[in-house]
Amino acid sequence: MRTPVGKSEYVICVKNEGYRVSLVVRKLYKVVPDPESRKRGLIRVIDESGEDYLFPEQLFVPVRIPKDAERILARTTELPA
Repeated sequence: MRTPVGKSEYVICVKNEGYRVSLVVRKLYKVVPDPESRKRGLIRVIDESGEDYLFPEQLFVPVRIPKDAERILARTTELPA
């Protein structure tokens, strides 16, 4: 999945074997940039707990989100102050 990481990136979970509680297949997840982990074949995403964790990158496929939709997603995933 090694795609260039921009300001924000989203992925869709395509497998959740071993992570059924943390990941939902066909769900969109926000990627947290972590270049060192990507070098090891891991990707950091905000999972079902609302926290960011490392997962094998083969569980996901990258998706491009239009800028307008990305702004909406960013607002809906921000935690209240």
